Amino acid sequence: MPIIALSADEARRIALRAQGFLGAPDRKAGVRGVLRHLGAVQLDTISVLARSHELIPYARLGAVGRDTVEKAYWSDSHAFEYWSHAACILPSEEWPHFAFRRRARRARGHRWHVLQDKERSTAAVLDRLRADGPLTSSELGGAKNGGEWFEWSETKIAVEWLLDTGEVVCTERRGWKRVYDLAERAVPDALFHDDLDDLECLRRLVELAGRSLGVGTRADIADYHRLKGEQFDAVVADSGLVPVSVEGWGKPAWAHPEALASEPRGRHRTTLLSPFDSLVWDRPRTERIFGFTHRLEAYVPKPKRIHGYFAMPLLAGGRLQGRVDPGREGRTLVARQLSLTTPKAAGAMAEALWEAARWVGCEDVRVERAADEREAAAVTAELTARRP
Repeated sequence: MPIIALSADEARRIALRAQGFLGAPDRKAGVRGVLRHLGAVQLDTISVLARSHELIPYARLGAVGRDTVEKAYWSDSHAFEYWSHAACILPSEEWPHFAFRRRARRARGHRWHVLQDKERSTAAVLDRLRADGPLTSSELGGAKNGGEWFEWSETKIAVEWLLDTGEVVCTERRGWKRVYDLAERAVPDALFHDDLDDLECLRRLVELAGRSLGVGTRADIADYHRLKGEQFDAVVADSGLVPVSVEGWGKPAWAHPEALASEPRGRHRTTLLSPFDSLVWDRPRTERIFGFTHRLEAYVPKPKRIHGYFAMPLLAGGRLQGRVDPGREGRTLVARQLSLTTPKAAGAMAEALWEAARWVGCEDVRVERAADEREAAAVTAELTARRP
């Protein structure tokens, strides 16, 4: 059977639809639908407009209330936090799929920190959670040992070890602290098992990553849940993914059958993206699909930043057409630094800025700095013309 050939434009539109940015959003399914569709929503400590896990459904659904987002993730055992692409919110249905990772960590015997008395410390945590949980590490007895900020207490090391190995689960974030509970109590009964062998876990995760990406290379699909290349190789033939070639990619690729079943059509979202959004979290893939090079500069010394602390790419018309580093001053949303890939994107940038402003309760938008004066003037003019 000949390999299906996709143009670069077809691959781009397939990726956009798979990630929820092309076509009518499923507002009935809401935030939980977005989570199930993506399979993983990355968490991060940085909060600018909002935290990244709040920005993910906002980018796809529009101005979803932030309390609504949190309740949708965490209520009624719909999700849990675990190690996927990074620390991620995952739909509860995926608990069995990570049995391979829990087993691997158990076999390793420790994580970054080593417990001085593993049996005693873990038993104490489990007893306390059994009696009083769910609890944060502070409520369990303290996260720090009194030394440097990164030096965890024995209790914190123990509960994180139990999280790694699946005896404990993170059921929500409270004040950005993990809330821990016994997995046997928090995970729905039908899903609370490690019955799948490693290959079946990997097969399912590869299929799910292919579905969430639409089309991808070996590296793209493996990276979605941080699998190794050889793990992908071991299961891709049985995953149901279809080998394809993509114009300009230069590497073998695979597509999900659903992505190939119909031509991607519909309305494109105009929005600002979190740098941790799964559409753009893989930088090489982002450059290959969109011709857009992006780098998070939050950890770059301020004098060396080019685009700003938390530059958010602008998605408009199915393309990445600029970026902006947003901030807030009272009730004003400030574009501290912005740039456009084309002058024609000024209107889209203004539209995205006003939508973001309304979402976070701002009444005005101001451009502080742009790549050049013409861009600043063009976006400012569009902001004025679109003022609510």
